[in-house]
Amino acid sequence: MRHRLRRTAAALLAAVLLTGVVTSGTAGAAASSGFDDWTCKPSAAHPNPLVLLHGLGGNGPGNYSYLGPFLAARGYCAFTLTYGQATPAIPVGGTVSIAQSSKEIASFVQRVRRTTGAAKVDIVGHSEGGFQSIYGPKVLGYADQVGKVIALAPPTHGTTFGGLVSVGDYLGLGPLVDQVLQQFGCPACDELIVGGSAVAKLTAGPIAQPGVRYTVIASRFDALVTPHETSFIREPGVTNEFVQDTCPLDPVGHVGLAFDPTVAQLVANALDPTRATRVACAFGPAL
Repeated sequence: MRHRLRRTAAALLAAVLLTGVVTSGTAGAAASSGFDDWTCKPSAAHPNPLVLLHGLGGNGPGNYSYLGPFLAARGYCAFTLTYGQATPAIPVGGTVSIAQSSKEIASFVQRVRRTTGAAKVDIVGHSEGGFQSIYGPKVLGYADQVGKVIALAPPTHGTTFGGLVSVGDYLGLGPLVDQVLQQFGCPACDELIVGGSAVAKLTAGPIAQPGVRYTVIASRFDALVTPHETSFIREPGVTNEFVQDTCPLDPVGHVGLAFDPTVAQLVANALDPTRATRVACAFGPAL
């Protein structure tokens, strides 16, 4: 009797595997979704896990407290980190050199791929994180491990304004940001202005890498990354858009891009254009 049950169970399992009932991003594991859940397994619908990169002066959990759960609720495995901390004792990231932070991010991409079993990740970056989402695949050479990049107001060509650390102020980290700046300085700030060394390295030659689909989203009301068009990449394979192209009355500024319901829908549509839905604007009708 036991032998017959074992044979029956084995036959059922084989039938399930052969008919494709068990599907996931990794063999033999049930698909799931979640934000910073390291047991998450990508689904067939969303095989690329997401790496979410915060802005200068912020941190991963705070910067993505809205957008992370939003994307997880849509079936993604989404992961974030706090990169570029001058000291591990203070949860303020992105202030060290762009090169140092980019290496941390590259290692995190490898960790996400290794843990989920995914061949590629998609990257969503805000502010400095948007810059890093473009910089890393090109400069560090891991574009073949990236499917899509969604960059929110990246200072791609440098910004004329140095107040990017306002992300930290928005997250209630103002005093800690001030402490970091006073004790350790901000190499990244100097590298992200017009003519900065990291900007020069990124913009030397083509920015967009073969095989990666890029979407750059900016706001006409951004007071930090200026002029606004500095975010855009005018190259083949890149979609550049203002939030106000879809929702003309949305007043979202630089920091709010990571917390705006309209922007969240634009990000979701860019990540999965085959399932794109009409954007419901928070302010007025959509175009």
